[in-house]
Amino acid sequence: MVTLEKIRAEMKSRLDTDQQLHNVDVHADTIDEALADAAVQLDTKVGNLQYEVIEKGSDGFLGIGKKPWKLKIYQDPSTVKKVQKLASEGLFTDDELEDTEKTVDRDGMFYVRHFGSDIMLKIVLPLGSGAPIQLREVLDEVKREDTISFDEDAIKKYIKNGTDNEYQKVGDYKHVQAGDVLIAVDIAKDEMSGTLIVSPPAMSGQEASVEAIKRACFQQGILADCVLEDKVREFVDSPVYNTPFEICHAVMPVDGHDSYISYNFETDPKKLKPKVSEESGRINFKQLNQIQNVIAGQPLATKVPAEKGKGGKTLLGRWLDAKDGKDTVVQLGANTEWDRDGITIKASIDGEVMIVNGKITVEPVKYLDAVNVKTGDIKFVGTVIIKGSVEEGFRVEATNIEVNGIVDKSHLEATGNIIVSQGIFGKGEGYIKAGKSLWAKFINEATVEVEENVVVNDSIINSNVTAMKNIIVRGKKAQILGGHLLATEEICAKKIGSPGGGTETILEVGIDPRAKKRLEELQKMQSKNTTEYEKLDLDIQTLEQQKKLRKKLPQDKEDKLSEFKEKQQQLYQELEQINDEIAGIQAHLKELKAIGKVKAEDTVYAGVKIYIRDALDEIKMDCKKTTFFYDDASKLSKRGEYEPPAADIGMPDGYTAD
Repeated sequence: MVTLEKIRAEMKSRLDTDQQLHNVDVHADTIDEALADAAVQLDTKVGNLQYEVIEKGSDGFLGIGKKPWKLKIYQDPSTVKKVQKLASEGLFTDDELEDTEKTVDRDGMFYVRHFGSDIMLKIVLPLGSGAPIQLREVLDEVKREDTISFDEDAIKKYIKNGTDNEYQKVGDYKHVQAGDVLIAVDIAKDEMSGTLIVSPPAMSGQEASVEAIKRACFQQGILADCVLEDKVREFVDSPVYNTPFEICHAVMPVDGHDSYISYNFETDPKKLKPKVSEESGRINFKQLNQIQNVIAGQPLATKVPAEKGKGGKTLLGRWLDAKDGKDTVVQLGANTEWDRDGITIKASIDGEVMIVNGKITVEPVKYLDAVNVKTGDIKFVGTVIIKGSVEEGFRVEATNIEVNGIVDKSHLEATGNIIVSQGIFGKGEGYIKAGKSLWAKFINEATVEVEENVVVNDSIINSNVTAMKNIIVRGKKAQILGGHLLATEEICAKKIGSPGGGTETILEVGIDPRAKKRLEELQKMQSKNTTEYEKLDLDIQTLEQQKKLRKKLPQDKEDKLSEFKEKQQQLYQELEQINDEIAGIQAHLKELKAIGKVKAEDTVYAGVKIYIRDALDEIKMDCKKTTFFYDDASKLSKRGEYEPPAADIGMPDGYTAD
């Protein structure tokens, strides 16, 4: 029973809804233009709008009598409420409303339509926690005065499983043809769009189906490609009667794009980002990643050819021309070249790729004012030239490195040469490694490893220096004071050691330094493993003696015995491998034909230890102008008159510093 209170409650609910409506009156040449204008005014999206036609527009005849559309456009109240709720929670951005709606739950929906003499049903299943479709509600729409029969089991099945966005027959009704909808399609004068106008059906009349609407379009000569399938289905699901509804649009021409370059590297240096630690998520400001290294033959970019335009068609098939893209000439920068395919640009040398004057260029040399917090660590496949110094705690890795200032407690590593004009202050932790040679003014408390020569113009102090060829200290001072130096061929200086022998100085020549170091490592491992092996052997003997006396050991001791034997077997195999490698290195060192010499132009102070191959010459008293060499006959180290360095080692090509 409908009471006065129910009517009042319903009226209040409608009033509340009306108050939520945000609406504007818009005049525009087309409905789409009106909706776009209203979306701006209401600060929302077109998809959130609904409208009412106040006055129908017209294109007139040749522009004469043209009338604009007059619409009242308002925002869907449900979207207004969602926006207000988000705003109250501090989460509001209207641009995110569409994404928000995608994530909310959606109730199930159904559509009952009458096509021909068939009752058709379309089911859209609920999403998430959306409310399911109720059988009673569907049956209320299916059961009409003109309904002849319906299949309730089929309806139940479709409510449960859906209809795959299609209409399915669920019954029959008494069709009266006179009550059918009237479908008209209006084509714009320019043939660019077509609108549908449908009159509502009378009782027992047929509604507009997808097929009927398409047939009406084709009868007007409209191309199938121009019929907007989604818009047709939208109208069938939610028909808007006696109101123009756009369902056709011309196939628009698409202009071809001009040729362009697709880069394989970051062209904007400002976008290069520091490395972020995977563990802590913090930025490592020493790894700023400001250099983009490439190697010879590496693809740098691809020229995407110009594209031909794709012509369009009006609704009635009139051709719409499109512009072809233009080809642009690409000029290559230094040290780049075209690949065989004619479209790939590749590096012709190793270096840093960058854009110079609009051209892709590979620079083999990187110039830096200094290496510090501004540059971070440097890793470069070419030559790095540093005008200033390398500050403490930073790394430089490159093919060649040239430093015009000081190298502080840092890490330098080059596959080629390293040149340090002002010297190295290692502070006990500095490390220098070169695939060729090192030139420096001095080396102080650093570790140096090179594959060829170390050339120093002043002094080497308290450093560990290894060279696979020569260590040459020359200049006015030319002193080696403290540390451990190893060279395959010669070590030369004016003064070696210190007066009074307060600082231990050890020099070794005539050996393979790398093999010697490996031999020392292996001998330490051999000693450690042998001690452990002997201890295990003693433990095994003890347990086996107990087993012999008792005839059986407790399970825990039995497990221990098995564990000891397994570990002993593993150590035995490791010792065999170590012994074989030691024997190989010792044989290599004996066969080494290098003529190792230590040469002092001035003084070798007492306390210095000099190894010529395996022969030790420990200096007891200061000696002057001496050459230390190996005597094959006696297998001992001998002393002779001073000889100048055998190797004349100059600066590498391209070195310009003093």
